[in-house]
Amino acid sequence: MLHINHIAKTFNPGTITEKVALADVDLHLNEGDFVTVIGGNGAGKSTMLNAVAGVFPVDRGTIEIGGKDVTHLPEYRRAAYLGRVFQDPMTGTAATMNIEENMALAMRRGQKRGLRWGISNMEREMYREQLHTLGLGLEERMSSKVGLLSGGQRQALTLLMATLKTPKLLLLDEHTAALDPKTAAKVLELTEKIVTERHLTALMVTHNMKDAIAIGNRLIMMNAGRIVVDVSGNQKRAMTRGDLMELFEKAAGAELNNDRMLLS
Repeated sequence: MLHINHIAKTFNPGTITEKVALADVDLHLNEGDFVTVIGGNGAGKSTMLNAVAGVFPVDRGTIEIGGKDVTHLPEYRRAAYLGRVFQDPMTGTAATMNIEENMALAMRRGQKRGLRWGISNMEREMYREQLHTLGLGLEERMSSKVGLLSGGQRQALTLLMATLKTPKLLLLDEHTAALDPKTAAKVLELTEKIVTERHLTALMVTHNMKDAIAIGNRLIMMNAGRIVVDVSGNQKRAMTRGDLMELFEKAAGAELNNDRMLLS
């Protein structure tokens, strides 16, 4: 489903601020894989997701999504293949539009725009049913401005919008990091539910080792722009945080005792 073939990216090459962000990253996801991505600050996690999304061109290598080579496609043309939820709950929705208008925008993603905008009664009922699955009561607030929602409600809505039209690949970029622990747990629960029920292929970046181990069927860890750990199946299910730290230290040749974010 996703094939990242030996991609590399260096920012500001040849300057004093040169930064090798990705160094020969090779990653292949099968359809239905739910892969968590963990690593310290600057490891390349979000940079890899941005490369897949087309936020910037890679220096070398190729990226394929659902059998389509998207390496040279701009970000807006990759949107038809992707669903994405960002760290900031304010990023994925239009605050001045109401809930049903936001959902209509998501439903029309990738379609040509015309003069017809009206939301049909059939659409409205479908949105109501989808919102009901979140268990947050938003189906009773479809005329409310999204800017009035809490961060957790808004992030749950963004998650739903990102998956309304089943994407080839769902990208989750630390999408619970800005939420309080209770709300983050609820959004993670909804994430697992949606990914499982809709048989989605997902790539989730997180700083939380516990979440990285507990969620999904595969875990990768990055360091210095490379994938240094890749575990799945029974090995992942039996893993503890101590096991993961030991694997990382062997693979990366570095201690992470000072990386408090990673050890959260």
